[in-house]
Amino acid sequence: MPHSQLTYEVFVAPGIPTTVTDLPPDLDRRMWSPISSTLIQGERDAVLVDPLMTIAQADALSEWVAARGKRLTAVYITHAHGDHWFGLAKILQEFPKARALALPHVVERMRTQADPDFVKSFWNARFPGQIPENLVLAQPMDEPFIELEGHRLEAVPLGHTDTDDTTCLHVPSLQLVVAGDAVYNNVHLYLAESAQEGRQEWLAALDRIEALDPRLVVAGHKDPQAPDTAAAIEETRAYIHDFARLEQDAESVLELYEAMLKIHPDRINRGALWGSARFALG
Repeated sequence: MPHSQLTYEVFVAPGIPTTVTDLPPDLDRRMWSPISSTLIQGERDAVLVDPLMTIAQADALSEWVAARGKRLTAVYITHAHGDHWFGLAKILQEFPKARALALPHVVERMRTQADPDFVKSFWNARFPGQIPENLVLAQPMDEPFIELEGHRLEAVPLGHTDTDDTTCLHVPSLQLVVAGDAVYNNVHLYLAESAQEGRQEWLAALDRIEALDPRLVVAGHKDPQAPDTAAAIEETRAYIHDFARLEQDAESVLELYEAMLKIHPDRINRGALWGSARFALG
């Protein structure tokens, strides 16, 4: 039987500028969306989910985790996009007893993201001098769960969401899902790896998360002011449906972009929407 109650806290790294020069007419620079990292805590121990991207983000996250005074036992990676795990080496340096864990298919995709040529052409090109040189992969999990003070944190495969082979972490005792990039919370979705089939798979992944009946959902990209409620599942679903519907009628990237902004004017990082529209119609 669990002998402690769990709690959770979320660290949100603010959006940062990129070097991308493909801009919609209403922006003078492209930003990267804010990224969340979640700390699930027991009385003594803790598990961190998704240790962010840049050197500065990893340093700030490390200090934040240390201030909680818990023994970090594991770092879980929800999916292979580098913005959610390139900070791992710094965290393991500061918390050397922690194990870095991911499901095996996620580890294989992490290997692809960490390929030096890809890091140079994609990540370093967008964030010069900000990406850690030492990229450490997670270990493949033997079992699809992490134990934290008698509680199971369950790794749930989701398939394609905003990229292939993604997962979430379900914490039944908190009615919590740490959703990675399967759910966005008041941030424009990254749909540039999701054509029509991929978006259908993403909708199925949202159904799987909803079937877990969570009360709390932490999105991988979230507005720091937005509550971590399950409403973000339906809001993400609605955004995907809106994009698919408007894509059918739009005659240009700009028309799709502007039509989506009329429905979702307040979401963070419209540059991500421009990239999605460019992928769909560009």
